[in-house]
Amino acid sequence: MTTNNNRGLTGIVAGETAISTVESSGSGLFYRGYAIEDLAEHASFEEVAYLLIYGELPSNKQLDGYKNKLQSMRALPNALKIVLEELPATANPMDVLHTGCSVLGTLEPEIKQGETEEVANRLIASFGSMLLYWHHFHQNGTRIETHTDDETIAGHFLHLLHGEIPHGLEQRAVDVSLILYAEHEFNASTFNARITTSTLSDTYSAICSAIGTLRGPLHGGANEAAMELIARFKDEADAEQGIHTMLANKELIMGFGHRVYQSGDPRSAIIKTWSKKLAEKNNGEMLFNISERIENIMLKEKKLFPNLDFYSASAYHYCGIPDNFFTPLFVIARSSGWAAHIIEQRHNNRLIRPSADYIGPAPRPYPSGKNNEFD
Repeated sequence: MTTNNNRGLTGIVAGETAISTVESSGSGLFYRGYAIEDLAEHASFEEVAYLLIYGELPSNKQLDGYKNKLQSMRALPNALKIVLEELPATANPMDVLHTGCSVLGTLEPEIKQGETEEVANRLIASFGSMLLYWHHFHQNGTRIETHTDDETIAGHFLHLLHGEIPHGLEQRAVDVSLILYAEHEFNASTFNARITTSTLSDTYSAICSAIGTLRGPLHGGANEAAMELIARFKDEADAEQGIHTMLANKELIMGFGHRVYQSGDPRSAIIKTWSKKLAEKNNGEMLFNISERIENIMLKEKKLFPNLDFYSASAYHYCGIPDNFFTPLFVIARSSGWAAHIIEQRHNNRLIRPSADYIGPAPRPYPSGKNNEFD
């Protein structure tokens, strides 16, 4: 019998993983044993993706080779470009990536399960290409060239978005954000990917399942909702009044609290630092100050800490990234974690099929005398 405390599988151990873990105190995050703080300070997203997918940090030679591999996978097949052009300009960008993933799976199918790494690398490298090809075609009718010489996924994304080589600060800020978003144990989208994988489905289908899950505002969509919240206030005083009103009305304030962290999301402090750097560079301190005022109110009134999504919103905004591209960036990053979990699930697979407590009517007879359309 489940209890209210177990709703949403809270506290239920659903499997084992060697990929990442939240510290037992609920204050730290580790990818294959490495603290997120160390990875964010010293590593690139490509190093982290390699770590997650292949199990260990790459040597310098392996990293160079991996970056070259990802660079070579950025171009899109013509058939996929045609599909992207046919999608409406009003489509949700998450649906664009979902469709792009599915179409690529028909054009470049996974022949055998051992190809998960290659499929994952192809998607990590080309998701940005898909999104921004669709974006530029529908914004100004331009069929952009999706291959760039940028060394990093972050640089490639910003280059395609803005049409120029990105500044170092913005590029590194996005790079760090990808590291922070790359993996987070049995979160909703990852668990969905593992469920799909447990049926012996292919990698593309598992990642499509994960994208659909990440689309929701209680998971990946929270960063967009956080930006919408921050942008509605003109200054700190306006924010203070507005947040107090929202709290009094018991409105949901996105970007705060987390199921697994008891004393604050360790990723939040890292991305907040980058948001502050970008604010100072772009003379955008007011937006940062509004964010910080909201953070202080939520801590004082609700004892809630900001999660990764809250300051990611302003960091992405300072980089000139449209709000509805925030969650697609999450997809690019988390594809590395999803792939790691797909590989792990396949290595020791069992169909994931939980039970449910039935709360419906007791067994009852079919009513006599009921009209039968076949009589």
